Amino acid sequence: MNKNVIAIILGGGAGTRLSPLTSTRSKPAVPIAGKYRLVDIPISNCLNSNIGRMYVLTQFNSASLNKHIKNTYHFSAFSSAFVDIIAAEQTPDNPAWFQGTADAVRQSLRHITQQDFEYVLILSGDQLYQMDFEDMIENHIQSHADISIATIPVGTQEATEFGIMKKGEDGIISSFIEKPKAEVLSDWESDTGEAMVKQGRNYLASMGIYIFGRKVLFDLLQDEFKDATDFGKEIIPYSITKHNVVSYQYEGYWTDIGNIHSFFEANLALTQDIPEFNLFDNDRSIFTRPRMLPPAKISGTTLEKTIIAEGCIINASRVEHSVLGIRTRIGYGTTVVSCYIMGTDFFETLDEMNNSERNGLPKLGIGERCYIKNAIIDKNCRIGNDVRINGGPHLPNGDHSLYTIKDGIVVVKKGAVIPNGFVI
Repeated sequence: MNKNVIAIILGGGAGTRLSPLTSTRSKPAVPIAGKYRLVDIPISNCLNSNIGRMYVLTQFNSASLNKHIKNTYHFSAFSSAFVDIIAAEQTPDNPAWFQGTADAVRQSLRHITQQDFEYVLILSGDQLYQMDFEDMIENHIQSHADISIATIPVGTQEATEFGIMKKGEDGIISSFIEKPKAEVLSDWESDTGEAMVKQGRNYLASMGIYIFGRKVLFDLLQDEFKDATDFGKEIIPYSITKHNVVSYQYEGYWTDIGNIHSFFEANLALTQDIPEFNLFDNDRSIFTRPRMLPPAKISGTTLEKTIIAEGCIINASRVEHSVLGIRTRIGYGTTVVSCYIMGTDFFETLDEMNNSERNGLPKLGIGERCYIKNAIIDKNCRIGNDVRINGGPHLPNGDHSLYTIKDGIVVVKKGAVIPNGFVI
């Protein structure tokens, strides 16, 4: 493991744009790809890059995230590796909660100083990508940088949604603009390389991934800019004028899980024949909690471009372009199209199923003869028989007691009970 680097993974704010998935959990704790949590992505990237010392900073709805990390990341007694949680805390010196990304790191410095390190890698807990941080660290050292920012080339349409960097031939970032207007974009082009230029990706967007030298980070947060609360909006623009800030250009797959639409698309993209995010990479494994679950059981179902996690019992008629999470149960005659079914946290026994039926409560999972399309079904839902959920642009956005509709995607809330014959 690299003894010169520690990683800080930011747990994120309230995550309102991902609501209702974040109503009972933080963004990094949201289940992804049927069996993982979002926080598994940055942690796995670190482990695959020989970075074994990580702090996860948490504040909002952190109970399930804390539980997942505690149950998942155990290292040998002979190893120096760890994944520790630093929760927002009130102290005599600072009675306030985290006010932003920079403030969260500032308030955590007293815990981090107990470690010996030269560089701090700062990551977001809600992005999907596979990146070799060793290469970024080597580039940071070779360029004598004070700060390195991971950037990704984007096109004109995407550029207005990101913080855009402008770099010179030496890779040093000279200026920064937050979500530029389309009419000024021409002034913010950078040399992104021949291959990227051919694709029309002429702008360098910040990925929210930073490397700081230890002294630079402490000076910035404690002396130079001690009132700053955010890295992207305050620390980075200020640092560009005062320090040697270098761009590390990344050209692989990367997406920011910022809202329901991006979350939905990122999950369904995993069902492609050769997805851009490769879960089957021998050298870039995604680590998560090892559950002792039985293999999936499927009977009489036509499957097309579908990912199925462990412990599923599938008797559906057809499942197409969907992700089925752990312990998903789907009844006979049901069709599921373009859905992410998160699954359940436990199996219902036969006695419990019979008892539920006697009390008029649907079984855990999805019942018989249902049609479900363009939907996210959160954990532990009970969907009765003959239910029809047909998501799409024809549905207006809205929040209801059992479900939320955003961008035509129907999100059935965690633990919701949908009665027989219900129609959305």
